[in-house]
Amino acid sequence: MRPPFTNCQVYDFKDEGLRKQMADAIAQVEAEAGKEYDLLIGGERVKGDGLLKAINPSDKDQVLGLFQKGTVELANKAVEAADYAFEQWSRVPAEARAEYIFRAAEVMKKRRLELGAVMVLEEGKNWIEADADVCEAIDFLEFYAREMLRYSEVQPLTECAGEQNSYFYIPLGVGIVIPPWNFPLAILVGMTSAAIVTGNTVVLKPSSDSPLIGHKFVEIMEEVKLPPGVLNYFPGSGGVIGNTLVEHPRTRFISFTGSKPVGLGIVEGAAKASPGQIWIKRVVAEMGGKDAIVVDSEADVDAAAKGTAIASFGFQGQKCSACSRAIVDASVYDQFLDKLVAETSKITIGPVKDPSNYVGPVINQKAMDSILKYIEIGQKEGGRLLAGGKAAAGAGNGFFVEPTIIADVKSRDTIGQEEIFGPVCAVIKAQDYDDAIRIANDTEFGLTGAVYSKNPGKLEKARREFHVGNLYLNRKCTGALVDVHPFGGFNMSGTDSKAGSRDYLALFMQGKSVSEKI
Repeated sequence: MRPPFTNCQVYDFKDEGLRKQMADAIAQVEAEAGKEYDLLIGGERVKGDGLLKAINPSDKDQVLGLFQKGTVELANKAVEAADYAFEQWSRVPAEARAEYIFRAAEVMKKRRLELGAVMVLEEGKNWIEADADVCEAIDFLEFYAREMLRYSEVQPLTECAGEQNSYFYIPLGVGIVIPPWNFPLAILVGMTSAAIVTGNTVVLKPSSDSPLIGHKFVEIMEEVKLPPGVLNYFPGSGGVIGNTLVEHPRTRFISFTGSKPVGLGIVEGAAKASPGQIWIKRVVAEMGGKDAIVVDSEADVDAAAKGTAIASFGFQGQKCSACSRAIVDASVYDQFLDKLVAETSKITIGPVKDPSNYVGPVINQKAMDSILKYIEIGQKEGGRLLAGGKAAAGAGNGFFVEPTIIADVKSRDTIGQEEIFGPVCAVIKAQDYDDAIRIANDTEFGLTGAVYSKNPGKLEKARREFHVGNLYLNRKCTGALVDVHPFGGFNMSGTDSKAGSRDYLALFMQGKSVSEKI
């Protein structure tokens, strides 16, 4: 009997011994920089067409690894290998499948600092953010393995005289898993382990910005002796191989986290029945947000400013849950701005190999250019720059953007509507609380949101009317925990799949009803 699920706790790196171990782990990852990694198809190492570089965004001259690129021909082979493995894997009892996932969690715990070190270097996460990513990955493994055991139990049905009836869940088939680079272990592990533990097989296409941490997970699954072909590792350009993977007739479902344009393209591609296809493909998609923190006239303004700064600038604002808009009641607007600027001025920026730096680089040159362009647009449309606003001088040989606050933004301004995915907080003045809620909902997205208020009636109004999948009251809008804050959004934020919930595994299975006359 397994103990009840509990969340993994993030390390306190104030401990000198732990700091030394983490520094050693970072040094070890750097010592292995430049290694070449193959594709994995049906348990075999395979060469692709050219090499993809994984670089350190804090130091763009440091190449952490070289990864074979998948081709259209190999994409077809990867789906076929997964399809072949599905025949046997789908028949493995749920208890045995869950055991592989439990064992993977144990290995991940042992390699925790190594995995965190990879994300410090490959994604520019500070030490705490990197360790939190590993903790969430462990949580997904532990939780989904337990959930599979629950789903495999006898399902209750109403009795019918003269019949013996049963209802149970069976897997779907081959899944294409396309995770993002911003939570390159946690989300990758969550989507992949959910598909595998439910009896499906996977072609995993990691982001081109995070192939190394994806490979580390594949190593863990090999270490626990997951059968060949159940998990196939297939990095490459989405523009080259994406349509092939999505539209293959043996692809049964696609699990995706990323941008709205790519997500909608996947939905469209999956909706087209390819020759030989005998099912309607499922798409599980999470596509971002334009998240808001509402600050009421009756709020604790100090707490609101601190929560907004953390939610806006943690991991450089590169979270789909990040606070992109602060919507503030006019009566506390100036006070809030002063406190938010003061909080932001405390933030340290630079290469996150140094644990004293809180804000690291954005992921690549394209992202930096896009963020700086949004900052320029925000000012041209009437926004008032209060902090940041440019690339960080002297921070390092990487892609650094200063934490930026732009005040006096209007709801329909570009930076009030479009997802920036960087360290930029647009501050919008609301006439009153009702106006603030209206502005908060004035977006095509609906992922996360927060309200700071001491008024219970206003908090209740937010529960009813703030249209987001994850609403937080008197706390920041980031930091969802598995089985504590089931995560997924409304509208163009995706299919509201609620990762880390007791509903999630059902997305990767289908129910079968059997009735026998007796």
